[in-house]
Amino acid sequence: MTFAGMNYLAVVVAALAGFGVGAIWYTLFGKAWLDALGKTEDDIKGSGGAQALPFIIALVADLVMAIMLAGLMGHLGDISLRGGLISGLFVWVGFVITTMGVNHAFSGASPKLTAIDGGHWLVVLLVMGAIIGAFGV
Repeated sequence: MTFAGMNYLAVVVAALAGFGVGAIWYTLFGKAWLDALGKTEDDIKGSGGAQALPFIIALVADLVMAIMLAGLMGHLGDISLRGGLISGLFVWVGFVITTMGVNHAFSGASPKLTAIDGGHWLVVLLVMGAIIGAFGV
């Protein structure tokens, strides 16, 4: 299922897997994450649609991220498991953790929050890259 050189099945599977990584990651690290934010569960609970909005945003963001990673991998020409892992790592080091580090430093966020959130995005990008690379074009 490709269009213009991109395997959209791989992109959708990668996006859903990235969303699943987030669900598992924040289930495992949820208490530590809340502590790093200085919040309680009651602080972050919204009502009705407000509670669903962050999950919708996360799913759309994962889809956009998977599309961009597939496009980048296509331009680099290494659509393989290894190429996907390397691309995911490079994107994380070059763009994600650097941006998070700056934002968290200026906002006064704890290094623990940066480690938890940064670790999440590293795993997401590695999983997405591996899936896109394994599916190929």
